[in-house]
Amino acid sequence: MSDQVTVRIPTALRPLAGSKASLDVAGATVHEVLRRLGEEHPELGRRLFKEEGKLNGFVNVFLNQEDIRFLKDLETAVSPGDTLSIIPAIAGGRGA
Repeated sequence: MSDQVTVRIPTALRPLAGSKASLDVAGATVHEVLRRLGEEHPELGRRLFKEEGKLNGFVNVFLNQEDIRFLKDLETAVSPGDTLSIIPAIAGGRGA
């Protein structure tokens, strides 16, 4: 379908998405796309969203290289052919 957005899945979450590096999902907003992704892959959906429907704090989402937090967050509109990238936050300590 040409009305879909490509969602890039990070390596750590690929086992929850059928081992796919990316999936094409239809939707009009970031939230709609990610919700549908979670419906198709429930374990992945549980990792992305809190029970109240907000993104988990360790999940960052970029729309065509732009952090959605600086756009309209989950309500950011998407267009066919756009790419959403799910980027888990990386925590770490002090370097040596």
